[in-house]
Amino acid sequence: MCLGLPMTIVETDGITALCEYGDEQRRVSVMLLSGASVGAKVLVHIDTAVRLLEEDEASRISEALDGLEAGLNGEDCDRFFADLVAREPQLPDHLR
Repeated sequence: MCLGLPMTIVETDGITALCEYGDEQRRVSVMLLSGASVGAKVLVHIDTAVRLLEEDEASRISEALDGLEAGLNGEDCDRFFADLVAREPQLPDHLR
């Protein structure tokens, strides 16, 4: 399984960008995006920025990843998924 990371662009030359997520930095392709500037949040899959993210969406993805890590470490992860407790999850129309 491949997970996307919500990364922040630190520097870019328009073709690649140095991005960071936590303590990790990596150079990724930004050729699929227009408007990928320093400070932008991007979703990175296999060293390619696939789309721009809003700040709140990047935070939700980051929290979900933290929750997965907590669960894998045997820790309580409910607090990371509080938004799922507050509402009944719904299947997308194409899966109903």
